Amino acid sequence: MRVAILDDYLDTLRTLRCFEILAGHEVTVFNDHVQATGALAERLRGFDALVLIRERTEIRAPLLDRLPELRLISQRSAYPHIDVDACTQHGITVCSNLHSDTPSIATAELTWGLVLAAARGIPEQVQGLREGRWQTSIGSTLAGRTLGVYGYGRIGAVVAGYGRAFGMNVQAWGREASRERAARDGLAVPRSREELFATSDVLSLHMRLVPATRGIVGAADLALMRPDAVLVNTSRAGLVEPGALEAALRAGRPGLAAVDVYEQEPVLDRSDPLVTLPNVICTPHIGYVTREEWELQFADIFEQVAAFARGAPINVVNPEVVSAV
Repeated sequence: MRVAILDDYLDTLRTLRCFEILAGHEVTVFNDHVQATGALAERLRGFDALVLIRERTEIRAPLLDRLPELRLISQRSAYPHIDVDACTQHGITVCSNLHSDTPSIATAELTWGLVLAAARGIPEQVQGLREGRWQTSIGSTLAGRTLGVYGYGRIGAVVAGYGRAFGMNVQAWGREASRERAARDGLAVPRSREELFATSDVLSLHMRLVPATRGIVGAADLALMRPDAVLVNTSRAGLVEPGALEAALRAGRPGLAAVDVYEQEPVLDRSDPLVTLPNVICTPHIGYVTREEWELQFADIFEQVAAFARGAPINVVNPEVVSAV
């Protein structure tokens, strides 16, 4: 099959061990990002299969209308960026392993890196030293402070464990089942969602972005946070009401934020509001970008391509396409 891989910015996938799974297929790897429908349709013309790296590129009906030869989209995790109904109408099989039983250690580790960076002002201290200034601020100790985990799932549970290891008081909030699981694990559960925001020194978001969670954190929630509190978001930017975080940070509640995700990616505009605010630590959506994590993820993604080519597709999101063949 002719296989296109999109958005491999650093041309990493060819260097992975699991890339060998695609041996025998004609593979083209694109290292830049293209979203415009016309340009993307031209790029993907003639390909049988499309490999996506998470949600870097949206796949919608107007694009699919112009790709009559496309038969497979293979990726991993959730797929809000794919119009699955349109894929089904076009006879395109969508395969995605949701890996609900495996935590993303890479994302949890980055989350904790951002927590430490915010607490100790590490980026500011590094920049100050490069500019010839010695000790530019005083940090905060995490032990004894309160970590709030909003969304106690695969990643949230790991982050909670890191908080405990650092001597923090950990509390969690989420759906009723998540709160019950957190309580069974020995975590504190606030009396209300409002209490979570008001009492957390560090509040980390760990929810999937679905219609029910889009904008779930609003201006009123952020206003409850203390001036010395930190909001961390390595999940999805859409969990926060548009513009609410920037306004809250300018108002000083919370006093700091550390984010790895943005409404529109990649962020290449140096005047982006979050990037320019002095009380935000920004990283370019690298939560899942480690060699070990990519070996794990793309072994699944490439095996989905191989299985489809063998006529026995796996992890099919829209099985009605397969049954119609």
